[in-house]
Amino acid sequence: MYGRSYYKFVNTLKNLKLNYDSVLPEEITSSDRRLILTTMRESSKIPATSLVLFDDEFDYDPTIVRGKIVKKLESGLHRSSLVIGIDPGNRIGLSVFYYEKEIESSIYTSVEELISHIVKILVGLNADRKVVKVGNGNMAIARQITDMLNLRFCSHFELEFVDERRTSVRVKNYNKRGARDRLSARYITQREGYRHLVLPLSRIG
Repeated sequence: MYGRSYYKFVNTLKNLKLNYDSVLPEEITSSDRRLILTTMRESSKIPATSLVLFDDEFDYDPTIVRGKIVKKLESGLHRSSLVIGIDPGNRIGLSVFYYEKEIESSIYTSVEELISHIVKILVGLNADRKVVKVGNGNMAIARQITDMLNLRFCSHFELEFVDERRTSVRVKNYNKRGARDRLSARYITQREGYRHLVLPLSRIG
């Protein structure tokens, strides 16, 4: 019912390419199992058993918003895990899985921008297990990524260097819009590698 909040919801959902229905609070029943986006002021009109996200949750990065939506829908059905796959190179592929659902697939050309984005995700999404998996195809960039991440993210996480062999796939029109790098990053999230528990420098000196 509030224009500013409604505009925020609609803009974010369109950006995330998610379908939605616009309904009045009184049209929602206790049997309606859709995720409901609303304001704190209107929440009293919505059945207590409903799955709800409030408008202040939509002030975050779109990937974090998608993650919050996935958590509401998938919590109890899948493991509470955040797995980030990185395919290092001139174009850096990134794939992010949360509660076993992919919430981002993208390309970066700047390590600095990549790290800033990953730190936002690690801070913004809660999970029992947080794992960053980095392909070993370009260890110079892989080490740069992990060293910068260790400096910027002030909490522990698991780090795996993953064998990249056979993660590169053939993509029509060569590597249009970085499709190969994004797919390679996705495959990296599914592989097991040599595991390290990374503690922040603030804790180990």
